[in-house]
Amino acid sequence: MGYAVIMLLIVFLCHEVSSISILPHKHQTISLLKFKNTFTIDPSASGVCQIYGQKFYPKTSSWNTSRDCCSWDGVVCDNITGHVIELDLGCSRLFGTIDSNSSLFQLSHLQRLDLSSNNFDNSQISPEFGKFSSLKHLDLSDSYFSGQIPYEVSHLSKLHSLHLSTIHNMLRLTTHDFKSLLQNLTQLRELDLSGINISSTIPLNFSSHLTTLSLSETGLYGIIPETIFHLPDLETLFLGYNDHLNGYFPKTKWNSSAYLTFLNLNYVNVSDNLPESFGYHLTSLSSLELVYCNLRGPIPESLSNLTRIEYLDLQYNSLNGTIPPGMLSLPSLNTIDLSFNHLSGPLEDFKSNSLIRIYLVGNQLQGHLPHSIQNLVNLTDLTLSFNNFSGRVDVSLFPNLKQLSLLSLSYNNISLTNDNNVTLPKSLTMLELAACEVKELKFLKSAKKLWLLDLSNNKIQGRIPDWAWSNWMSSLRDLNISHNMLTSVDSIPLPLADIIDLRSNLLQGSLPIPPNSTEYFFISQNNLTEEIPSSICNLTSLVMLDLARNNLKGAIPQCLGSITALQVLDMRLNNLSGNIPTTFINESSLSSLNLHGNKLEGKIPQSLTNCKQLEVLDLGDNHLNDTFPVWLGTLPKLKVLSLRFNKLHGPIRTSRIENMFPELRIIDLSYNAFSGNLPSSLFQHLKAMRTINPSMGTSRFGGDRYYQDSIAVVSKGFEREIVRILFLYTTIDLSNNTFEGHIPTIMGDLIALRVLNISHNRLEGHIPPSLGRLSLVESLDLSSNHLVGEIPAQFASLTYLAVLNLSYNHLEGCIPQGNQFQTFENNSYEGNEGLRGFPVSKSCGTTYAVSGQLDGEESNSEFLSDFRKAALMGYGSGLCIGISIVYFMMSTGKPIWFARIIVKLEHKIMMGRRKKQRRQRNCRRRNNH
Repeated sequence: MGYAVIMLLIVFLCHEVSSISILPHKHQTISLLKFKNTFTIDPSASGVCQIYGQKFYPKTSSWNTSRDCCSWDGVVCDNITGHVIELDLGCSRLFGTIDSNSSLFQLSHLQRLDLSSNNFDNSQISPEFGKFSSLKHLDLSDSYFSGQIPYEVSHLSKLHSLHLSTIHNMLRLTTHDFKSLLQNLTQLRELDLSGINISSTIPLNFSSHLTTLSLSETGLYGIIPETIFHLPDLETLFLGYNDHLNGYFPKTKWNSSAYLTFLNLNYVNVSDNLPESFGYHLTSLSSLELVYCNLRGPIPESLSNLTRIEYLDLQYNSLNGTIPPGMLSLPSLNTIDLSFNHLSGPLEDFKSNSLIRIYLVGNQLQGHLPHSIQNLVNLTDLTLSFNNFSGRVDVSLFPNLKQLSLLSLSYNNISLTNDNNVTLPKSLTMLELAACEVKELKFLKSAKKLWLLDLSNNKIQGRIPDWAWSNWMSSLRDLNISHNMLTSVDSIPLPLADIIDLRSNLLQGSLPIPPNSTEYFFISQNNLTEEIPSSICNLTSLVMLDLARNNLKGAIPQCLGSITALQVLDMRLNNLSGNIPTTFINESSLSSLNLHGNKLEGKIPQSLTNCKQLEVLDLGDNHLNDTFPVWLGTLPKLKVLSLRFNKLHGPIRTSRIENMFPELRIIDLSYNAFSGNLPSSLFQHLKAMRTINPSMGTSRFGGDRYYQDSIAVVSKGFEREIVRILFLYTTIDLSNNTFEGHIPTIMGDLIALRVLNISHNRLEGHIPPSLGRLSLVESLDLSSNHLVGEIPAQFASLTYLAVLNLSYNHLEGCIPQGNQFQTFENNSYEGNEGLRGFPVSKSCGTTYAVSGQLDGEESNSEFLSDFRKAALMGYGSGLCIGISIVYFMMSTGKPIWFARIIVKLEHKIMMGRRKKQRRQRNCRRRNNH
């Protein structure tokens, strides 16, 4: 009887459980299908899934009513209740939005939810997520959510892991919500908010259970609290890419040291030595990344104790000394990057073959390359460029490295040899051997997968062999054979090439035309002599074209103005003639146009106004015959304008447009025939010259790894080529024209000027004292005008002034003294007969104050000063007179009143001599004519 009752009870319970589970299945199925139908599948989706080796798979495509929802992809149900407790739709290519009415929020029993790596179309994270009271794991990372992270997320008190990271920087979290989040989520093991805009200091109230803390690129600032380094269970700590975050390493043992496996503080300002404790306490480290941390001092030898470390990246610091013994032979180490430090000494022998990637670029390492490199059979990347390695390096060092993909030995003191006539591994895809004394190319016969090849600055002569072009044809994208002794390149059969650099060789004849796919073509500084072929118009993908410093002749093809991708066109210093192309179009990307030093004529084409990206325009040293192209002032980014040495004429007038030349920093109109008054209205528009921006001292525009803008500027009396045109050289050169009238006072507002040259014009009137406000000016040339009056006393405050030329005007009075004026010589002032004082004359007729009776108790310094004055007077007016003056001053004991008489006498003598010399020069000129 009892047994029967028990069986009936079991049957009853099973029926009840079954009926309970059927009900949620039906509702959950409907909710899930409604959720599925709010999205489309994006077939082009890509992102972090691919980065981490995961596959994009639209899991919802298997959802239909023919199967129980608990068997659908990504869905997990509780075995007893039947409730959906896990939903994993990560990397499912979902596209759409999730709002507060979404059927997703009807799945109230969820414990794990993963919607990562989808595209939710910039929708906001709904506050409804905070109602999943049973949720332990939430992953919404990299799914194109945007806006503010709702406060309600902090209600998920059972959370063990929270992943909201984004590579798109579209999410925000206030400082208050950040602290609340940490205060309420006391069970958190994993917290990843990387890429979210937090902009806060780091709170102190992290859960003591944390194993993963990732706050990279969140705008954190202030100091890293030491408590983070003592979280007892911490395994992963990522605080990198927070440029305003500072920190220091604990001097004592870290509480987290037993488990810490991944440490990334890239771009955090540590400004400290690496402590020895790293190698003693952090023995569990598998990955250590401290890039751009301002580390200094030697690498501690204790790092050789990190036997579990696989990835070590300390690049871009100020580490010095030698690489510790044993570091390059750590048993688990596969990647080491110590590039761009100040490390020195030789490389030790490699005693482990675990290394896969070695990056030591940009140090001062020296000695011979160890032969043990050939034992690193797993090596894929070896970069040793920009060091001081020396001696012969034979190609036979590398053939055994069957996995080698990247080999970079450029710019050392090595000589590449091939005594055994071997070839490099077939696996090579990138090879950099610049300045390695390469003379022949036979060692490349097996390298048929190369897509980057740099053989620049070597001793390669003649022509590239046909087998080389054949080998490279199917793969090479970036070829640099510049600065060699090549004499002939008939054709360039590289259909995939993006970059071809043949600069500074001995190439002759006609211009070889690269493949149509070429984006960057450099062939300057050769001896090409023919016309530019019209087939160059087929290169519609061109971004940079550098044909400078050849002897090319004929006209510039009109089509070059209509290549929309073209950013840099450099044809300076050739023999090109005809007109400048008039076909520049609205879609133009042109940022730099340099046609300096040709024989171009005609007018400056107004179609240049279509080049809204134009920053550098150099048309100097041609035969252009036009008026001032005021319409260029509408170009919003124009920074450099050089029209020097042409036949431009007429007055400079500006239009009524308010914002003219807003970014102009260099304007050179010298050696033309401009006339009229100096253009005050133009100076009024030059906003970039009216403001000193401290950050521009090291900034630059124009130029990247392929090309550097340059322009000729007359500075400090010499013409020099300014490469990468620094903002530092803010320049106005209007010299050698026929400007007249007064120097506008408004020029004193151009306080960013470094060079001002308005010499050799017909300017008159006084020098405006406002020029004394040009506090950064280094070179000031007002010579050969008709200026009158005194040199403004304000000039004495120009402490950067290195060159001053006021010669051949009609200036008079005292030369200011002090600061830079003590360094200028006579040639700064010659031709101004009325100027007095150092260095023209020793005295300027200063009236000394005499109060009462001189008591004869003048100091020795005053006496010696008077003695020197008298001696110099003697030098200027004759030895006999000088000796008499000195004697008289010494014997009377009253030299001060007498000095005034001598100064007048000296002035008359000197003026008489100069008048005589001027008459003699005029006579010679008349006789010559």
